[in-house]
Amino acid sequence: MTDRRNIAFVLPIYNEEGNIPLLYERLTQVAERAAERYVVEFIFIDDGSRDRSLELLRALRERDERVSVYSLARNRGHQIAVTAGIDVADADAVIVMDSDLQDPPEVALDLIAAWEQGADVAYAKRRTRDDGFLKRLTAGGYYWTLSKLARIDIPRDTGDFRLMDRRVVEELRRYPERNRFIRGMVAEIGFRQEAVLFDRDARHAGTTGYPLGKMLKLAADGILGFSSFPLRLISALGLTLAVGAGVWTLYLAISRIVAPENQVEGWTFLAAGMFLLGGIQLLMLGVLGQYIGRIYEEVQHRPLYAFAVRETGPHDPA
Repeated sequence: MTDRRNIAFVLPIYNEEGNIPLLYERLTQVAERAAERYVVEFIFIDDGSRDRSLELLRALRERDERVSVYSLARNRGHQIAVTAGIDVADADAVIVMDSDLQDPPEVALDLIAAWEQGADVAYAKRRTRDDGFLKRLTAGGYYWTLSKLARIDIPRDTGDFRLMDRRVVEELRRYPERNRFIRGMVAEIGFRQEAVLFDRDARHAGTTGYPLGKMLKLAADGILGFSSFPLRLISALGLTLAVGAGVWTLYLAISRIVAPENQVEGWTFLAAGMFLLGGIQLLMLGVLGQYIGRIYEEVQHRPLYAFAVRETGPHDPA
């Protein structure tokens, strides 16, 4: 028997064969430093990797009973992989971190310290980041936009690298939506949340699992999932155009009566106006379609993921 509390690391994996050995080495060093007070386990969620990631993870499991390996039946995306790891974790606290070593494992000790001091959520906030200028520019613009539009306060310059107390994890499991933005969901849950500053490193090996398309999808999930501002903007824009069109029509009618000799015949302006209004209407329909599409996905109530592999002990598949 032990009176040490349990901490589970949840680590999503997608084509990270070049990072897994060093990641595991640094994680075990962190675990050794925390071993006096905590029992640490590592939950790896393979998100349909196409390289040797799953093979390497299963080799780790064979020699370290702290390692659990779960493999999704197909690639479902980072947020779903993190969700799967949180769902299977059974610990007093869960630490979510990426596996590319941009999130330094050693920062987990600072997250644990904040938890010990009473925080229910300790989230890692980037003090510096080893990214290109364009990446920093777009990230800054996105977080600024999100802070202005979201109905809740989602911390800037944060990812999913955070420690969550069991109470927060249990609440998070009650959120069933498919288009997931976990950092926003955790912010919405509440409890006592504190920032831990850290310097973000460059990716150790491999390529990012978030190319432009996935980054835009995640950005849309954050804005559309936590803000109805685009719908309000549509209403405001429609009202503005309607009022403007009414004023313009009245002006043309008065001009034709008062000074008909100044009227210019032709359809150029009319055609340009029709194309402008048509484009705006299509844009509005696109925004509405995004919300309606998300409603359609939610009401289907399909499972978020399925496991192809569950191995939770050195020789004992679950």
